[in-house]
Amino acid sequence: MKLEKMDDFFAARVSGYDEHMRTTIEGAEAFYAYTASLLPSAGDVENVHVLDLGCGTGLELEQYFKLAPEAHVTGIDLSDAMLNALKQKFPDKKLSLINGSYFEVPFGEDMFDAAVSVESLHHFTAEKKEGLYRRLHAALKNGGYFVLTDYFSESDELEKEYFSNLKKFKAEQGLSDDEFYHYDTPLTVEHEKEALIAAGFSDVQVMREWGTTVTLRAVKHS
Repeated sequence: MKLEKMDDFFAARVSGYDEHMRTTIEGAEAFYAYTASLLPSAGDVENVHVLDLGCGTGLELEQYFKLAPEAHVTGIDLSDAMLNALKQKFPDKKLSLINGSYFEVPFGEDMFDAAVSVESLHHFTAEKKEGLYRRLHAALKNGGYFVLTDYFSESDELEKEYFSNLKKFKAEQGLSDDEFYHYDTPLTVEHEKEALIAAGFSDVQVMREWGTTVTLRAVKHS
């Protein structure tokens, strides 16, 4: 299997991305809408601000803007092609889009009422996620929360196998650990929860499941 850089992988597939995600992932027609329903609406929070990690073409935002049309959303994504598609969908919405890695882009502190990520974070180690989640925790206001809908490993053994395979492919192809390559390495739900709790989140709950895709909600308490 030849690995592709993450941004190149998505740039090459942007034209059919929405249809692929909606039709090939179990529960996708339901989980985008469900994820959006967990985010704060104008009725919940005045002048609501949401951070979207790996926003892509904004499939969750299609649903969210129906519920909170005046929301401010900051979206971060590695793929400029994806962000351009997102801009075309919502030319009249309050969108701040950043082309970059959410591991490097500054989030600020006490900035957001909520954060969300859908089908993006299943490419990284628990250690890397814990560092990201610490920054995310700091960026949320007290009482703010993170909604994560993603693909998870069904066992510790399978999780280890994914990471072992990625290491093998990188070695065979002479690829650097300093670049992101598209290969799924999902954690188990328990390991994801542990990373969130280690980063300072509390009340980390499984909200719903669609096969191997699960929605988690992690709260920042004061």
